[in-house]
Amino acid sequence: MPQVAARITHDHEQWLKNYFKTKSAGAEFILPWAVDMFFKSMRAVAEELNVQELKTVLEAYRGVKILPNQCKGAYLYLRIEEACEIENVHVTHGVSRANLEAKLKRLSDVHSTALMIWASAYWVSKVWNGVSLEEYIKLTCS
Repeated sequence: MPQVAARITHDHEQWLKNYFKTKSAGAEFILPWAVDMFFKSMRAVAEELNVQELKTVLEAYRGVKILPNQCKGAYLYLRIEEACEIENVHVTHGVSRANLEAKLKRLSDVHSTALMIWASAYWVSKVWNGVSLEEYIKLTCS
């Protein structure tokens, strides 16, 4: 099995040691579960948001670094609100700002976090370099 070197907090390390036989055993369980939850959440988000709205979210996350302590719906909402207000990203993609914001408010923190990770990944992953927004959405949200 491939090795992954992830940086975790002391509290996370203790949690893994307390709930599993070893820290590695816990990580081997949690990591695949987290990936599965990410894709399940993104499928749910893709049912809620249309392609133009997803493009708007992608544009809003250009050059934005997300931090673990910011993985909540409120942070997603604030980022989209700022991108719409300052950069008019919703206008670029023909999206109603009010409708998009209403949909974002209905998302759970888990769905919001998945959406933020998904949007950031487009801009930082070498895999998606040169892939259009539409193609990224098609390939990752189907």
